[in-house]
Amino acid sequence: MLSKDEKNLTQVLDKISKMEEPRRAVVQRVHDIIVATAPTLKPRIWYGMPAYAKTAGTPALVTLRNDERLNLAITEKAAFRPAGGVDGALMPAAWYFETVDEDTEKRIAEIVRSVVE
Repeated sequence: MLSKDEKNLTQVLDKISKMEEPRRAVVQRVHDIIVATAPTLKPRIWYGMPAYAKTAGTPALVTLRNDERLNLAITEKAAFRPAGGVDGALMPAAWYFETVDEDTEKRIAEIVRSVVE
């Protein structure tokens, strides 16, 4: 019998597998970055999107959206910090992307680490 975490992971992987290429490969790569960066986060479906939470029963902290554009977002349940610099008190919460290069991969890992720290 599968655990709740295993069922949730299966649902996330199934959701990703049903996406059209090339987005499927990009979202799979981002999923892999998230779980490698923050293995304590639990994949689950959140409002129809792949998402990542502290436990199977808590609100998602990070979501992956496949709409007009691909989107990595921090939910309102995560701790936010003002960006500082030219962005002052603005608190970044969403990033759009089409592909994932090495710099984007590093930034995604930084964003995910900021959510779990």
